[in-house]
Amino acid sequence: MSGLVVHAATVAAVILLDLSQDGPTLTADLVDVFSVSGSETALADAIETALAPLSHLRVDRLGDTVVARTSLGRPERVVVAGHIDTVPEAGNLPSRREDGVLHGLGSCDMKGGVAVALRLAAALSDPNRDVTYVFYDGEEVEESRNGLKRVQLQRPDWLAADFAVLMEPTGATVEGGCQGTLRAEVRVGGRRAHSARSWLGDNAIHGAGQVLDRLRAYQPRLVRIDGLEYHEGLNAVYISGGVAANVIPDQAVVTVNFRFAPDRTLAQAAEHVMAVFDGFEVVVVDGAPGALPGLSRPAAAAFVAAIGKPPRPKFGWTDVARFTELGTPAVNYGPGDPGTAHTREELVQESEIVECEERMLAWLAP
Repeated sequence: MSGLVVHAATVAAVILLDLSQDGPTLTADLVDVFSVSGSETALADAIETALAPLSHLRVDRLGDTVVARTSLGRPERVVVAGHIDTVPEAGNLPSRREDGVLHGLGSCDMKGGVAVALRLAAALSDPNRDVTYVFYDGEEVEESRNGLKRVQLQRPDWLAADFAVLMEPTGATVEGGCQGTLRAEVRVGGRRAHSARSWLGDNAIHGAGQVLDRLRAYQPRLVRIDGLEYHEGLNAVYISGGVAANVIPDQAVVTVNFRFAPDRTLAQAAEHVMAVFDGFEVVVVDGAPGALPGLSRPAAAAFVAAIGKPPRPKFGWTDVARFTELGTPAVNYGPGDPGTAHTREELVQESEIVECEERMLAWLAP
């Protein structure tokens, strides 16, 4: 099937995925099924059809999210999850394989990881832990469309587990938990005046310099959790103000983004930002809590040992935070350099796909 781009709007029959293919070849086939956010149905249908005949799995579906589970009565259950949607295409379809590198939309983020999960689901009829595989839609768009959130709200029992692995691209290295993120507007007031008589006004844009001074002086916190060092950061990401070329502005807004370690709650992060900008009007626009790595938990420790590389902290927010909300420790682990994600040059090393599958098989094999 490689080399053929299948757009959901043109699909008349369900696409057949061959899960017996090697990981890189299966990844190429997944890339060639168009699944930009909002158009995941064809790929969800193909995944459901491929998993349904496997007698060791119970397969359920909610929207375009497919969940497959073993029920062997093992003392531990783990979730292996990956999103099936991609960002919009950028002339990077169909897939292309060259010198051990697979190029194409979603190859890194994260169809390489999805291919690994599908191969595990097909191969492991008797894993040493019960496994729940989750293939979900809507990760690359607004949170309200996220398929994992939909399952979390409507069928949280499907996500119940002792540990979770999100197959995000990490270069085949465990990245524990994730940072939280908060966006706030720091608003600076002034008084309008004609710019020819500026002394009659109070320039809000000039006043915003005090906000920038606090940001320049800010000392971010370094936090060690489960042996991983998280680096916080508070930065201006937008600045706006001004009315007209001949008017002293009476308002300026500095938008800041706070990336905080997962030992803070979202409320604590908001309180911290308010304290940093004490004396200014601060409005929190949005935010999401981080996720604790939980690497001291037995299942997590066993996973890190099986991967055989020192784990790293996750800089950025991922859906592992949803598992933390459920009380489940989670890590990010998958093939691909996240630096190529969402780019025209998106790619994944085929060797990393193979490595991830081999390490996870060793971890889950009876």
